[in-house]
Amino acid sequence: MAEMEKTTDRRSFLRDGARVAGAIAFAGSAGFVAGRRGRGDDLVWQLDPDKCTACGNCATHCVLDMSAVKCVNCFDMCGYCDICTGYFEAGYSVTDTAAENQMCPTGAVVRKFIEEKTGQRFYEYTIDRPLCIGCGKCVKGCALMNGSMYLQVEHDRCLNCNECTIATACPTQAFYRIPAEQKEILKRGGARAMESRGHKMLREAGDDEAERQEANQLMARAETQLAWRAEQDRREGNRAQG
Repeated sequence: MAEMEKTTDRRSFLRDGARVAGAIAFAGSAGFVAGRRGRGDDLVWQLDPDKCTACGNCATHCVLDMSAVKCVNCFDMCGYCDICTGYFEAGYSVTDTAAENQMCPTGAVVRKFIEEKTGQRFYEYTIDRPLCIGCGKCVKGCALMNGSMYLQVEHDRCLNCNECTIATACPTQAFYRIPAEQKEILKRGGARAMESRGHKMLREAGDDEAERQEANQLMARAETQLAWRAEQDRREGNRAQG
């Protein structure tokens, strides 16, 4: 859905419930580690959603019975669509929430009506993490629209294996070792959208110190992600040149 200005307004009321990560500092060049294997208590495995193809290996190659990889939905990118291709099974005939109409095999994508404007209905899509198996079906479907759904390693489940079996099985080498403080890898578009939202919040905050602090935290989080991506682009460019 192309009405991104409307989604910004719709998201504003959700802001109070959103968990905002604090500002993150890099510790020099040691903070940028892209090796597929390695040790270090300060590093964790994470999946780059811009490289992920939602192949399904995350659901079946984790050493845990239920994968540590889960879907997340980036609301800064989400269109809050009535017809969400990450929620409804391909070839749907009706748009109710019956299990047979849902893309997710475990019902982990939760659809909630938000509002109706100018004859259009908007829905929020959240992920029930305990039900998510990391199969990526919703991610592949959502890629046909805004691409706001993507996979990430859930660190309170991940064993941080030195030899990660999912990373070894990943066909696009999308797994990285990143600083534990960073925790996540946002989509490039998601980081830019978050940065824009932070700037907008700062402009509208006026003298509200709490609002200004939240805006600055959002921008710091986005800047951390964009800096990480810039470093990966540089490293991969150097490798490509020999």
